[in-house]
Parts: sequence; structure tokens; C-alpha cells
Amino acid sequence: IHTLYPRETTPWRKQVLRRARSITMTMAKISPNIRSLRLTSVAYAAVFCGSVALFPSLRSPASFALAFSPSSDAKLSLSTLTSAKESKTAVFSESNPLKSIFGAVSSSISNIQQSGMMSSLSSTEMSRLDVLTTETLARHDIAGSWDTIRSVLANKQTTDDERFFRQNLEKGYGMASPLHSLRLFDESNKEEDVRVTLFRDSASWCPYCQKVWMTLEQKRIPYRIEKVNMRCYGDKTPAFLAMQPNGNIPVAIIDGVTYRQSNDIIYALEELFPENERLMDFDDRMKAQELLRLEREIFSAWMYWLTSGDSPDGRLRDNFISVLNKVESALNRSSGDFFMGTRVTTVDIMFAPFLERTVASLLFFKGFQIRVAPGQKTEYPAIDRWFNAMETLESYQLTKSDYYTHCWDLPPQLGGCVPERGSEPFQDAINGIGPGSWELPLTPHNGGLEPDWAWCNDDGIAKREAVERVSANAGAIIKFASRGAGKAGFPRYGAPLADPKAVSNGLVQPSVDAALRIVCQKLLSDEDNEGSRCSEAMKDVVASWRKEGGDELVEKIQLSLIYLRDRIGVPRDMRLPAARHLRAHLNWAIGYLLND
Repeated sequence: IHTLYPRETTPWRKQVLRRARSITMTMAKISPNIRSLRLTSVAYAAVFCGSVALFPSLRSPASFALAFSPSSDAKLSLSTLTSAKESKTAVFSESNPLKSIFGAVSSSISNIQQSGMMSSLSSTEMSRLDVLTTETLARHDIAGSWDTIRSVLANKQTTDDERFFRQNLEKGYGMASPLHSLRLFDESNKEEDVRVTLFRDSASWCPYCQKVWMTLEQKRIPYRIEKVNMRCYGDKTPAFLAMQPNGNIPVAIIDGVTYRQSNDIIYALEELFPENERLMDFDDRMKAQELLRLEREIFSAWMYWLTSGDSPDGRLRDNFISVLNKVESALNRSSGDFFMGTRVTTVDIMFAPFLERTVASLLFFKGFQIRVAPGQKTEYPAIDRWFNAMETLESYQLTKSDYYTHCWDLPPQLGGCVPERGSEPFQDAINGIGPGSWELPLTPHNGGLEPDWAWCNDDGIAKREAVERVSANAGAIIKFASRGAGKAGFPRYGAPLADPKAVSNGLVQPSVDAALRIVCQKLLSDEDNEGSRCSEAMKDVVASWRKEGGDELVEKIQLSLIYLRDRIGVPRDMRLPAARHLRAHLNWAIGYLLND
């Protein structure tokens, strides 16, 4: 390889070497007991590098990028090698696991799987397949359209928040939701009087956006929302870059003045809206300043440990624990469950985004547990109480994410997170591997690792929420899911689960549509003990697909459902209880596709 690449293309030579080495190491870690698989990975690495030698055109950087660009669909493709219960890959490597496993190894597998686009079936055969699918579903009394699904859903909704959710979104009223583009809170506020426009990230990942978002909600300041992509998963519009040349978010326009930094926005909101809830009326300003310095200290200790490999003596871990104990002590000295006493302040809002991400990421990457399920013992009871208090606030409930979303969105934002040995069981549980995680029946609190969301943990409401989100936007979701059976986009983005330029597989969309209708009907019929009818329908329709379309079609449908399952984001798409049910019910359907 060194001979093939001249000095002027050193970065590309290093990339090939890194890729080849990563392929072998990763496959060996995933299946250390399968010697043939290790040998296969070595052979693949040889072919990979040999192809560069045989085809000189691949030696140019541009051609190399086109031929061997990483694919975010890697995780989906690799998951087909395992059973339904183990359809997620372990995330473990010496460097950024999202780059090495999902960028290097599986991009080639994914590209091979996506290259056919169902060319083996003619349009006549596909039409016949659609007719057979429709007949099979009708025989089992499965909804023949999304209108029927929505009608069944409406008849089962029991609260006003459920019944008027879409109407309230449009008007800016009702229960807080990441789907709001206008937030008026109630009819006392008029759209023409809105003074604030918040530019926040589209995926609800950004911790700095979360601080501002929480402040607006807690103070109940009416605002408009403009969503902007983060660099790691998309492009920013020229209009936004003209306003914010460095591209950073959040940005807010308040009374015509542009504020380009999160803390500046928060202080401006407090100053310009004094009639709303005060968040900076501190009895002890020195204490508040000390706590804000402590917030930066815990942030730094977390970042250093998360993004670095610890030394044998555990120096980074010990340093983090030392600072965490300071946070625990500060909360223990408080007169209430919040940092400054019995009510929430800006200090809590500053701590919230990064403590939330700390709890999720250190469990996943380091096996270090801070938050526990109710009734379990913890070394950090004051921090646990603080989280419980924060979760009573609608402003925090709205913006809170789940461990899975955090552990996949942090590495591309931070440039990589370094896992440590012993964290694999936690990775598996958070990634949905193992009984009860993303498998029916769901285990409370994900086996004790992630507390359930008590404020919205009613099973019926959670399932209906999942159905509402899918059925309200079914056409776009079907097209999105079918990217899993399509072609990866180019150029690639840092976030492994983001591929905005991917090409959907149009031929598989009718089958994905049918599978999702069965999933939604099962979500709605679980309460009525009619799930067996959905099981029979899924079994029979998969048999029809396999008979008429062959294994290729079944694999494409499976890839599409996995693609969707792995990209359900919290809070962007729905709240955690709804997301867990939808992920688990998609796995239920995937099981039939794998095992028929």
C-alpha cells in the first residue's frame, strides 16, 4: 500500500491502511470465536487493498472517496448477519466506534446490498405481489389504508391532548412538542405579538439549543421555531449562514436583534421579559456563580474522560468522580431538590443538558452508572432527586432525550467517544439487544439502566402516540424507511445514522407500507388482546412475499424496517415510552422477516 501511494497522497494512503486494519480488528471483535469469519475479513481487506493496486483510477482522492466512502447504513446491513434479538452490532473499538465499525466495515456490505434496487422483479410481478398483499391483509382484517388506521386511533384516544394534538400544533397551543413551529401556549397570546424566533437544530440533539429551548418554555415566552441542520448530519442554508457566518446554533432574533450565543440569548430573555417567571432572582449570587463554575468543571471532566482512553491508573475516571462528588455535595447542601433551593433557576437549566448527556454516555461507553431506577441504591442520591425534580417540569419533559439517541448523536458532535472494556453489556441494553430492551414484553426501566418516564409511561397512551406519529406522516415515513433498501447518499456526513441524500427504493415501498400498517394495528390491538390476528397476518404476508418476490424482497423489507427502527429519535419524533414500543413492535415484525 505504501508503494502504491506517492507522498502527495499520504492522507489517502493512511486512510486505506486504517480501513484495512479496522476491517480485520472489528470483525474479530464482533465474532472472536468464528475463525472462518476472521479469515474472511482478512481476505476482504486483501481484496480491498488489491483493488486499488489493480485499478489505478482509484488512486486519486476523488475516485477513492466515491468508491470507498463510509455508509451510515452499515449498522443496518451488518445487523442482518445476526438474529432478530441480536440485530444491533456491539460498539467497541480503540478509537471512534462509529467511524471504525459503521464507516469502515459495513459500508461495502451495505453498498452491495443496496446495488440491486429489486431489478430481479418486473413491474407486472410487483403489481401481482401488491394484489396478493392486499388480499392477505384483508383476509386477516388488517386496515386497508392509513385513513382506517387513523380512524381506529381516534376512537381509542382518551385525553384532549391526544384528540387535539394536530390542531394544537397548527395553532401553537396545547401540550409542548418538538413538532411545534409556533409556540403560543394558549389563546391569550397572538401570533402577531410573537417577539422571539429561535433557530435550533432539526434533530433536537444540540445541548446549547436545549438550554435556550427550556428557558423559553419555563418562562412561557411565545416564540417561533426555525430548524437548522447540525454540520454532522446536513447542510445549512445560505440564508442562515448569512445571518450566522460560523454556522453555530442556537441563534435567536428578539425584537429584531440577533443573538448568536446560547448564554447571551438566555440573559436577554431574562432581561427583556421581566413579567414572565424569573429564573435569575438569586438570593445568593455568589453561590450561583460558584455553581455555574462547577457546571463548567463537571463538563470538562466528563469530556476528557468520554473522549479519551483512560490511563491504567484510572486518572480520568478518578478526576471525574471527584468533580461529580462536588455536584452531589452542592445538591445535598441545597434547601430543596434544585441547585438553588425549592424552585428551578437558570443554574439548573445550565446543568441539565450536560448532566443528562453525562449520565447516558458514561453508562454506554464506560459502564459507569449515575442514575438508577426507582427503589435502587445509588451513590448519588441527591443527583437522582434533582433529576426527579427536573422531570416534573414540562420544559424539561419536552426537551429530554433518551440514552440511545444521546449515545449515537454525541460521537459525531465530539469527534469520537472512547469505550472501555466492561461497557459492552450496557451498550447492548441501550442498543436494544437482549430480552425486554426493544423486545416484547418490554422490561421496566430497561432492566434498571434507564428510568422510565413516569409522566407519560401509560402503555396505552405511549402506543397510541407511536401510531399517531407514524400514521400522520405515513407516506414520508414509508419513503424514508425504504432508504434501507435503496442506495446510500453522497457526500457522507459525520453522524452514522444520518444520510439525507440517500435514495429510497420505490419498488419496495408498497410492502413496507403493508408491514407498517400491521405494526400500527398491533400497537392499537395489544390492549384488546387481538395481537394474535396481527401475528397471523404478518406470518402469511411474509410467506407471500417470499413466494412471489423471493429472499431478495424479504431482505429489502427487513432492511427498511431496521433502517426506520434505528432512526427513531427522542424527543424529535416521540417520547421515550412511545419510542420503546415502536422499536419493539418493529423488531416483532423484523422477527417474522428473519425467521419465516
